[in-house]
Amino acid sequence: MTDSSDADFSDPESLSLDTFAAAIDHTVLGPTTTLADVETLLDEAADHGMNACIPPCYVAEAAEYAPDVTLATVVGFPHGQHAPGAKRDEAERAWRDGADELDLVINVGRLLAGDDDAVQAEISEVVAAVPIPVKVIIETALLTNDQKHRACAAARDADAAMVKTSTGFADGGATVDDVALMSEYLPVKASGGVGGYDDACAMFAAGAERIGASSGIEILGGHPDADA
Repeated sequence: MTDSSDADFSDPESLSLDTFAAAIDHTVLGPTTTLADVETLLDEAADHGMNACIPPCYVAEAAEYAPDVTLATVVGFPHGQHAPGAKRDEAERAWRDGADELDLVINVGRLLAGDDDAVQAEISEVVAAVPIPVKVIIETALLTNDQKHRACAAARDADAAMVKTSTGFADGGATVDDVALMSEYLPVKASGGVGGYDDACAMFAAGAERIGASSGIEILGGHPDADA
């Protein structure tokens, strides 16, 4: 995972441009994404010092194309309804293909049904299968606050590295209130609807330590040192 141990995200306006960039997962995950789209994203990430988050089918090619870019991919995406073993296998394949980090979608239906043990067990299985950080996407727009607490507790107890707000494929994305709630449990990746520098600053101030966005360049363009 990108080293941001010295960064004070609670005061985002104090972050250098380089530190700000290193906390952004520049993202392309839509259903029409091509390898050319991924390569463009990787070029942008490399040029600006960002990470990249891409579909799993392109991880091996991306790792070869841009070996110096921290590469995240998704598991069980976008709805989280894969069988647990399929998620484990997908995670292992992504790691072997060259992924540096994984963003795992929980099974929201299991959580809504009250089967928190199954949610935690599935996360634990993926975490145990790979030697790289696992961020857990809880899809906040579909959950009540109580359910958000339970999802974050499951991720924490399963030894996940981070919790993430959203896939971007449900109505609604990251909110300041959700980030604050989630940060009680684990570091937070705010994703979904973060479109500019001010949005990102608000998420950092609320407790986020990472931003997932397709608008990484636009976010960095608002930094005071962007044109320096």
